[in-house]
Amino acid sequence: MTDLHDVVAGLRAARDDWRAAHPRGTEGTRELPSPRTVETIVEQLKGALFPMRLGPAQLRHDTEDFYVGHTLAAALQALQDQVLLELRHASRDAPMPIAEAHDRAVSHAREFALALTSIRRLLDTDVLAAYQGDPAARSVDEVLLCYPGVLAMIHHRIAHQLYRQGLPLLARLVAELAHSRTGIDIHPGATIGARFFIDHGTGVVIGETAVIGERVRLYQNVTLGAKRFPVADDGTLAKGQPRHPILEDDVVIYAGATVLGRVTIGKGAVIGGNVWLTHDVPAGGSVSQARTSEGQGVS
Repeated sequence: MTDLHDVVAGLRAARDDWRAAHPRGTEGTRELPSPRTVETIVEQLKGALFPMRLGPAQLRHDTEDFYVGHTLAAALQALQDQVLLELRHASRDAPMPIAEAHDRAVSHAREFALALTSIRRLLDTDVLAAYQGDPAARSVDEVLLCYPGVLAMIHHRIAHQLYRQGLPLLARLVAELAHSRTGIDIHPGATIGARFFIDHGTGVVIGETAVIGERVRLYQNVTLGAKRFPVADDGTLAKGQPRHPILEDDVVIYAGATVLGRVTIGKGAVIGGNVWLTHDVPAGGSVSQARTSEGQGVS
């Protein structure tokens, strides 16, 4: 059997080499948020947002508020601890005083808590859009419990709030939990309006700077991506530049379509399946695959 002492020593050497090349704190404690803890927090938040459907099976209406309060208290305390870890990690090159970091973590947790009502109301519009937009849906409860697009949006609404608060690592952890479960990849920076519906969902990709209006519908394998990546003066990729599409209200994009770059798809436009699109589309316009005898298929 392999001598574990040699394996342990080899792994220690690999860690030491990495840490020498990428300096971190020297306190000897964990510096980064925990994906497992974040997953627990998200599950608690989902239960608090939809207690009678995503909460515990034995919950009753007369104990609903008690459950929500108790669950939120635990989730927000855990979130505060994870925020503190992200803040300290983000300031590792110029360490933030621990008292300041703690106060900022408390403030972040409070701001997030105050946003939960708005998040719930937005999610109600997403659930209703999915129910009304799918003839196979039997009830709003089925949509909430079963639809991957709705699950992805629950995570996105939570993640986007964290992103807006300047907590990109925690936001990305929340988003990737949904990505791993649904195959829907929504960057937490994407701005998405009310009544958003992803039908089927598998393979959908929405980039960081995408802006999506209200009542927009996407089908599976749709990509809202970047056409090119600007380069900074030092040769690295420029971060945060607007590079993904803008979808105005009431846009529909069918399965397999790819829309790239900072283009604008006007209000009410329809993009057909498997289209590759890198230019603006006017309001009310439609784009489909080219036809051999009917021109480009663009109107």
